[in-house]
Amino acid sequence: MTESNAHCPPIATLTLNPAVDIAYEVTHLIADQKSHATSTRYDPGGNGINVARALKELLVYAHSCCIVAGNIGELLQKLLQHQLDDPHCVHVEGETRVNATILQGDPAVQFEITGIGPRVSELILAEVRKAFLDLCKDGFAILTGSVSLGVDEHFYGDMVDRVRAVGGQSIVDAHGALLQHALPHKPFLIKPNRYELSLLRQRELPTLEEVAKEARAIQREGVQYVCVSLGSDGALLVGPDGSYFAKAPPVPVKSTVGSGDSMVAGLVAALVHGQSPAEALRLGVACGSGTAARPGTEIFSHNDLDELLRVTEAQVLDI
Repeated sequence: MTESNAHCPPIATLTLNPAVDIAYEVTHLIADQKSHATSTRYDPGGNGINVARALKELLVYAHSCCIVAGNIGELLQKLLQHQLDDPHCVHVEGETRVNATILQGDPAVQFEITGIGPRVSELILAEVRKAFLDLCKDGFAILTGSVSLGVDEHFYGDMVDRVRAVGGQSIVDAHGALLQHALPHKPFLIKPNRYELSLLRQRELPTLEEVAKEARAIQREGVQYVCVSLGSDGALLVGPDGSYFAKAPPVPVKSTVGSGDSMVAGLVAALVHGQSPAEALRLGVACGSGTAARPGTEIFSHNDLDELLRVTEAQVLDI
């Protein structure tokens, strides 16, 4: 596990479309009937916020910039108070979205419903952009998740250039057009999953070797590190100094919500402390697996990491 980053470059996460995440555990859903939850959990949500929550669990200080709106936004801010180090909230009209995760026990199935969120004007977007660039200057900018209504799909690509202009490096974890348009701007690191990578490369990627080859092709186009998450199979990381694969430790998977965000946090935490890419991948996979073993929208605990890291190894790939 990593230590405090008192002497490390600043880290900032951006969450344009945060949420209050509600997780329900139910025995069984019955159509047209009321289903009573056996447990309920409320967490601040949105990918950037989840990354910041995980960084705090890793004892790595991070700034967090997000947009909030309405009564749900007020609830979100209260939830953020104890789960983030340094939240910066910009207020807009409308209502922050609510996301719901339903974990059915019999049969074991996970359902996810994602809300919409408020529309953001160009004026507000400019305010958020300036605040975020001030926070990540000469450091690391984590650009992840969906964007608000009214935000162009080129936004992350534009931000990669702006972050570079203030001396920072960008980590982009997004899908579809947001990621596609960010690639030509050459972010420091991207983290697609296998499916998202197959969409980028417009072909099926059934084997680890094919995933690694496509990740290497993107890396050679100017992205310094490409990490591809493979779900319960683990993840691979391709960089200028080699390719690595880490198998996920055997954990009972309870919910996959936030696992990818936890992986991003582990990667960033290791890299800002100067650890090797192989060690960064190990920590990322351990964090992601630790979150998958938690119910609902809960993330891993730092107390779990020593054991998870003990059974997580990174092997070198000749690709």
